[in-house]
Amino acid sequence: MDRSGCSSRQGRLSVDHRRALSAWLERCTFPEAGSPLRCGVSGGADSLALLALAVAAGCEVTAVHVDHGQRNGSDAEVERVRSYAGSIGAAFEAATVDVAAGPNLEARMRAARYEVLGPDSATGHTADDQAETMLINLMRGAGLTGLGAMQPGPRRPILSLRRADTEAVCSTLGWDSFVDPSNSDLRFVRNRVRHELLPLLDDIADRDVVPLLVRSSTHARDAADLISRHADQIDPTDAKAVAAAPTPVSSIAIQRWVRSETNDEHPIDAASIGRVLAVARGDSLAAEVSGGWRVSRSQQRLSVGPTGGDQ
Repeated sequence: MDRSGCSSRQGRLSVDHRRALSAWLERCTFPEAGSPLRCGVSGGADSLALLALAVAAGCEVTAVHVDHGQRNGSDAEVERVRSYAGSIGAAFEAATVDVAAGPNLEARMRAARYEVLGPDSATGHTADDQAETMLINLMRGAGLTGLGAMQPGPRRPILSLRRADTEAVCSTLGWDSFVDPSNSDLRFVRNRVRHELLPLLDDIADRDVVPLLVRSSTHARDAADLISRHADQIDPTDAKAVAAAPTPVSSIAIQRWVRSETNDEHPIDAASIGRVLAVARGDSLAAEVSGGWRVSRSQQRLSVGPTGGDQ
């Protein structure tokens, strides 16, 4: 992985631009002014809006561009992001990661990107991304945690904005955003949800369904949070405790535990949780869960390990 240095801070947002951005900024969840904030900035409208709004919020912003080495012309994208960051007083950092072609390319690129950005970085996910994530998790069979999709907060500060908003932010600043051609590649599930499923749902419902899906994800997340507080009282490695708890509570405990043990940001599906519950109740000795992992029981203790590993 290669990195290039930071640019100097030579500019600032004008008073007029700050005023123009204020209505969008009110809907964001940036950390308090003066906080250091690394922002993933690819050069698309969403991430450029994230960059501008983070500066408008008073954060000490570093724009980080990650080149996955998947296409030609990325040098121009890097220079565009560098230029825009410098023009409003943000630092800039570029990194190149080597992600080989093959299965699960989208997931591997995402993992490489987050490794560069770090755990406290901000990304330009919008309400449209939230709706897509909810539908994807629903198709994976996820429970309440998965249907809650992404957690709002400083890591996803523009999650209440729509893509139309981010495009308007760029237009206000006179910025030309980059359109990633891979966003139209229908080999990726998210792109099919974005370009095929959501328009079909809009047509069937005769309305824009994104706000409805976002609202439903909020309800699911609130319910999951309530159950999670009860799940805090359970040791998820204690098979007897897991088996004795109400299923919604034990399911959340299992979900959170497996994700922690596997370092996977995506929830395991409901079928996997059901199999783990069967292991806890003594119906089976081990069960596979999504993502290439398995949960096994020995002397009433549960443990997580890779599928095919030593048991």
